[in-house]
Amino acid sequence: MIIAPSLLAADFGHFARETVRVDKAGADWFHLDIMDGHFVPNISFGPQVVRAIRPLTKMFFDAHLMCSKPEILLEPFAQAGADQINIHVELGEHQVTSLLWKIRSLGKKVGLAINPPTAISMVQPYLDQIDSLLIMTVNPGFGGQSFIVETLPKIQQAHVWRRDLKLNYHIGVDGGINFATAAECARVGADAFISGTGLFGQRSLRVAINKMRKLVTENARDNGLDFDRHALPAGHAAKT
Repeated sequence: MIIAPSLLAADFGHFARETVRVDKAGADWFHLDIMDGHFVPNISFGPQVVRAIRPLTKMFFDAHLMCSKPEILLEPFAQAGADQINIHVELGEHQVTSLLWKIRSLGKKVGLAINPPTAISMVQPYLDQIDSLLIMTVNPGFGGQSFIVETLPKIQQAHVWRRDLKLNYHIGVDGGINFATAAECARVGADAFISGTGLFGQRSLRVAINKMRKLVTENARDNGLDFDRHALPAGHAAKT
């Protein structure tokens, strides 16, 4: 089970310090929300920030491009040190196919994201081409939003496809993820939990990460799900 704090919820005045803090707290991934002000109504940060913090940790960097022209950003973020790059299925069939291929050609893990209003069937043609499916559980653009409970059936469907097709993509959830909602998502099949304020808002980041990992692991097992076969990227040991 993967716990991935989101840099978007960190102290923007101290990115270096926050990166080290997340690393020492035992996170599995560091989630990087990249917003361009067009695809979503907000702007976050660019590849130079990623380049600056990359030497500070060996954590897996999971870049989420909420951008209308991700094609111009793939190489910069790959060169800056992203390990996985997520693009959105809402960009359309022609763009998605070429972008997934480009990410793979850069030697990076391939992620595909989907927004709450979009039918989960839109990702089905790409499931055998991706390493991670990122299911947005809020409408992207701003941190601190409330979890959209109607996204739970999407997570469940993604899990059913993964099981029936014998695929190994991660099922990530992002938006309004706290202890309670992470457990709900684990019950229906999620195994990667992106959390911003739900983790950074806690008194101790280490305690919060350990608590969330314990909750999602217990709830996944209670549901009879086995995520040990969904290996983490090379060099990262599974944590339970």
